[in-house]
Amino acid sequence: MMAPAATALGLELRVLAESDDVSAVPSVRHAPVGDYRSLEDLRGFAHGVDVLTFDHEHVPTEHLRALIADGVNVQPGPDALVHAQDKLRMRAAIDGLGLPNPRWAAVHHVEDLIAFGDATGWPIVLKTPRGGYDGKGVRVLRSAADAEECIDWFGTMSPLLAEEMVGFSRELSALVARTPGGEMRAWPVVHTVQVDGVCDEVVAPAPGLAPEVARAAQSAALEIAERLGVTGVMAAELFETPGRGPGFLINELAMRPHNTGHWTQDGSVTSQFEQHLRAVLGLPLGATDVLGDWAVMKNYLGGANQDLFSAFPAALAADPAAKVHSYGKGVRPGRKIGHVNLVGGPGSSPEDLRARASRVAAIIRDGASADHPAPPTAVPATTQENA
Repeated sequence: MMAPAATALGLELRVLAESDDVSAVPSVRHAPVGDYRSLEDLRGFAHGVDVLTFDHEHVPTEHLRALIADGVNVQPGPDALVHAQDKLRMRAAIDGLGLPNPRWAAVHHVEDLIAFGDATGWPIVLKTPRGGYDGKGVRVLRSAADAEECIDWFGTMSPLLAEEMVGFSRELSALVARTPGGEMRAWPVVHTVQVDGVCDEVVAPAPGLAPEVARAAQSAALEIAERLGVTGVMAAELFETPGRGPGFLINELAMRPHNTGHWTQDGSVTSQFEQHLRAVLGLPLGATDVLGDWAVMKNYLGGANQDLFSAFPAALAADPAAKVHSYGKGVRPGRKIGHVNLVGGPGSSPEDLRARASRVAAIIRDGASADHPAPPTAVPATTQENA
């Protein structure tokens, strides 16, 4: 999704691909296949590029330091990126900045986990510090007996992260961008809807969010980006907690274009993908105004329909204002394979936009049917004349 923005800016984008059939390959001219965990592959790929950046956080930190020693321009750098790679490092950094954190602890043994639960109050949340995403590497523990069942987690990674189970009213995301020279811009704080640990919907700006909470959340995200030396786009995922702290707690960080920012493709003056490229290259950042009163993004996950394109006529006809984005991924249940964006002008409502975006997404996910009929096929003029 960075490729169209790169083309518009006159940039050549290259991708280190996991295989020659991943969805990014058709979008760029050069997509050599390699392993991001291999320093040799990274060195070969980075040769001759102006800047090396990321669409996930899993490149080993020590490899990034080696690339920098080779003279490669890595953005964001490993000292910042480690806080998105390692949740324990992130929690400690948020505490160090004096920003609102849930109660947490590094736990080395089941006994530590039980002690944390007893002190904090059950239920609690157990997380793997590295490698988790979309609800993976996360487990809710409701008792000491549940904690005992997690002994195998300590065999694969230790210490683990234990957190209090936060009571929150909804989830939010504060998306910002920063250049190596320190210029920063922020988008409005958005409301995110999670289903089974996966982002399902985003509404921008977050409806009904108190202005002082929005300002504090945006300020916290900008402070994190500045103090940790983040470059490019960063998403601070938040819990809204009325009556506690400034009205939110920080959940997680992502230092890359993020699912909670996909609405910016059609709903903002500058998309997160263009902004990320501008930021890591040190170009002036673009405006982040919303292009309507509201913008909504709705993900669609793999479902019954294996032939997505067959449903596009019905989906596009269902709402001509909808913008459909398909990732070119293989369809399997629960996998994020695309999203729908809608922007509403004066008089629009978030509820209406969400319902409309959900209808379009459902047609693509499930296929055209009696509930979601395909539009009638236009009859060519020659056939009409001959009929």
